[in-house]
Amino acid sequence: MQQVDIKDKWYVIVNPVAGFGRGLEDLPLITKLIRENEIPHELVFSQHKYHVTELTVQAVNEGYRRIIVIGGDGTLHEVVNGLFIQKAAAVEEVTVAVIPVGTGNDWIRMYGIPTRYSEAIRAISEGYTFLQDVGEVHYEESHYQQVRYMANVAGAGFDPTVTKLYEHYKAKGRRGRHLYAEGSVRSFFRYKSTGVKVWIDGELVHKDLLFSAAIGIGKYNGGGTQQLPLAVADDGLFDITLYRPMHWWQILFRLRRLFNGDIYSIGHVKHYRGSHIRIESTPDIMVEVDGELLGGTPLEFEMHHRCVRVVVNKEYFE
Repeated sequence: MQQVDIKDKWYVIVNPVAGFGRGLEDLPLITKLIRENEIPHELVFSQHKYHVTELTVQAVNEGYRRIIVIGGDGTLHEVVNGLFIQKAAAVEEVTVAVIPVGTGNDWIRMYGIPTRYSEAIRAISEGYTFLQDVGEVHYEESHYQQVRYMANVAGAGFDPTVTKLYEHYKAKGRRGRHLYAEGSVRSFFRYKSTGVKVWIDGELVHKDLLFSAAIGIGKYNGGGTQQLPLAVADDGLFDITLYRPMHWWQILFRLRRLFNGDIYSIGHVKHYRGSHIRIESTPDIMVEVDGELLGGTPLEFEMHHRCVRVVVNKEYFE
């Protein structure tokens, strides 16, 4: 058998708990399809939180330049952070692909990557790639400044409140795709809008009560909602959506606009773009990044333009 150069071999990271264990359950089928598509690979499993980041650093240090994620948005998030931690190669030298087994799978929607395993793996074998932007997020946790990198969308205010409740449900052993929707409804009636200041590229654009903010590179989060419907993944700019306080009935009768891309027709919702964002609040508000609950304000977002190479569906270019 011909020896495959490590740079041409795919380092496949399996998150066994992604999608409530779906990745592990479906792994025999997934690996069969990978072999049928003659994709040379090395298979590894993550064993704990942030292990995917460690495995990514290890892989690049060993010489791998191709990584497949069998997981969801959170698993991809860890890989992207690993790419920025390692120093063995320029970030853009490593190609990242996703075989989606997560619950939200919001990042793949942006590139038309199919949820059907055979089609997602076909996209990997076809080899169409795209250099996307990445956000650098500075936040505070336990009175220390921390840094994280994001591939898709961050939320401040209401969004991380939902994420926190959703994680609580999962920790209690509850399962099902309905949990995020249930958490959203429960959180809405508990969450109080907060006094927030938002600067975009040095300009103060908001100084008032704020219900929630979405900052991102991609269009989708929260399992298919389009909070940033005009986002472009390689324009070097964050899209920012700010939500002023609304009554429950105002949201209820406009909910479909959150899914059909028409959210900016709502008067309480404002859209901005910029490469540097700062958010301060009194009291502090939480932040989630790519669905991962982090710390809180003050927050700063800085843009890294076209720096992560990802596999996309060929139809994305049509």
